[in-house]
This record gives sequence, structure tokens and C-alpha cells, in this order.
Amino acid sequence: MSLTRNDPWSMMNRLQGEIQRLYPYRAGAVDGSDSSSIATSHWAPPVDIVEESERYLIVADVPGVAPESIEITMEAGVLTLKGERKDVLAENRDGARRVERASGTFYRRFSLPDGIDAEHVTAKGHLGVLEVSIPKVEKVKQRRITVQ
Repeated sequence: MSLTRNDPWSMMNRLQGEIQRLYPYRAGAVDGSDSSSIATSHWAPPVDIVEESERYLIVADVPGVAPESIEITMEAGVLTLKGERKDVLAENRDGARRVERASGTFYRRFSLPDGIDAEHVTAKGHLGVLEVSIPKVEKVKQRRITVQ
């Protein structure tokens, strides 16, 4: 006979994870853990933020969103991603058996640290993945000043 560990909260944690996966914008709005989306968004794309030696890289999953319908702005150290995914089932929703894919607008905001080059931010979209590259400013080398 083998012993198994019983975790009475595992089912509740799985349920909460599924709810957050299906409605990510609501999960952040309810518990306040993620202020990068606002209540007027219909959905929030999942995002990875990576710091590399030369840049910051923001990777967002935006399947079904045309790259030309994504608006990226930066102001006062805040990067904003806005866009919209069209509802392909709008006319035939009555015949749908299951609808899990969110549609409508999304809105995400990210505060960026000092030392970024806002003039050279680039973005590209490929196969439903948006990559925003934010280069770092080259650090000024310390120099010694002699007192005369």
C-alpha cells in the first residue's frame, strides 16, 4: 500500500486557476493584484517581461488580433498596449456549443524603469505573438575628476 498526500484545497485552487484562465481581466480587477488592465477591457492578453543585458522584451499572446489593430504608446515611462479581437461568432452565437475565446478590446499598461531609450522602441507581430523591444540607454561610464 502506498501513501498519498491529501490536499483538501487542491480542487479549489484548480477551480480558481481555471476561472483566472478564462477571465483574466476580472481576476486582476477583483483582487487588485494586477493593475495593468482596466475594467473597460473585455480581456487581457497574457504577457511575459524579460530583462536582457541590452533591452527589456515584452511578449504578449494576442491570437486573432491583426497587428495593424494594435496601438502601442509610451508616455512618462509607461508603455500601453491597446487592441481589439473581433468576435467571429457574433452572427452565429445561437448555434455555438461552447465559447471560451474572449473577444473585444484589451488594454495593458506597464511602468518601465529609468534608463530606457524611448525613442528606439520597436514592435513586431508574428503568429499571434506580439514582441515589444525596449532598448536600455547605454550607461555613462564613471570618470575620475582630479581636483587642481
